[in-house]
Amino acid sequence: MLGIGTEGPHVGLVQASEHPKIEFYLNNFTSAKDVLFAIKEVGFRGGNSNTGKALKHTAQKFFTADTGVRKGIPKVVVVFIDGWPSDDIEEAGIVAREFGVNVFIVSVAKPIPEELGMVQDVAFVDKAVCRNNGFFSYHMPNWFGTTKYVKPLVQKLCTHEQMMCSKTCYNSVNIAFLIDGSSSVGDSNFRLMLEFVSNIAKTFEISDIGAKIAAVQFTYDQRTEFSFTDYSTKENVLAVIRNIRYMSGGTATGDAISFTVRNVFGPMRDSPNKNFLVIVTDGQSYDDVRGPAAAAHDAGITIFSVGVAWAPLDDLRDMASKPKESHAFFTREFTGLEPIVSDVIRGICRDFLESQQ
Repeated sequence: MLGIGTEGPHVGLVQASEHPKIEFYLNNFTSAKDVLFAIKEVGFRGGNSNTGKALKHTAQKFFTADTGVRKGIPKVVVVFIDGWPSDDIEEAGIVAREFGVNVFIVSVAKPIPEELGMVQDVAFVDKAVCRNNGFFSYHMPNWFGTTKYVKPLVQKLCTHEQMMCSKTCYNSVNIAFLIDGSSSVGDSNFRLMLEFVSNIAKTFEISDIGAKIAAVQFTYDQRTEFSFTDYSTKENVLAVIRNIRYMSGGTATGDAISFTVRNVFGPMRDSPNKNFLVIVTDGQSYDDVRGPAAAAHDAGITIFSVGVAWAPLDDLRDMASKPKESHAFFTREFTGLEPIVSDVIRGICRDFLESQQ
């Protein structure tokens, strides 16, 4: 019923038992006839229903460009569970959401009262699905007469606009970096700053329909190194970051924030992505940072401030979004930027998820 074809939906199959087994990938068969034949050839494995293990494995290993994932098309897993899973499925559901996978659970034959004591978590369906709103869960009383349940399930699977879990922090954010190019930084430390920016950028799925990256270098002046729409591949973005030339000069962070909000985020007003600004600075700003930062917050831009060496903690807190303690970071040495990379990425993902609730 899905209308499988070269241009239409592509399907694969994973058998969950003691260990997950990928029976075939999305790009192994692109005609309905071949898919039906491949399904008939699948051998029954038996053993425990370690659904959590299978879902986690599928989210991490099944959906790659090599195995047939196409850009801009939702990733969906339909999990058929007979009774209940023998392992923990909640953690697998979290991993699937992080990977942008829409998890549907089709439960067949619910556990009878005498069996409930064997079920690890009675609310396992709600914890594993993409969104606990009733849309992603489906129940069939038993395996007999399943045909009548097919059409309503297929209708759900073909409702593109409901696939919220295709949007993740990795593919639905605009991140601008504001990089301090003042004289106190020095050339070798400036390279460490660029490495910090690259390591954050490379985590995201940069594409024309995915995450977007921009960078501005500032002293007393500001220079847009590249805008959100200039480059749509990760390779290009990382190459441009590597080649940014150090300006050297004074430090006017407030002006730089206003410049970035106006010139970099301004043209992206209609973007569906969530906006983030990561400021990296090593010193005291000669102008007011509080007013420009407040204007950025009001414009829906979440600010992470990262200070090195002489950057005053008051400035960092004044610029950072709330809660301040999870959006402002400080390190004495430029080599200390590296451990902050994962904190900023985690913060962006946390803020993104909260904005989607």
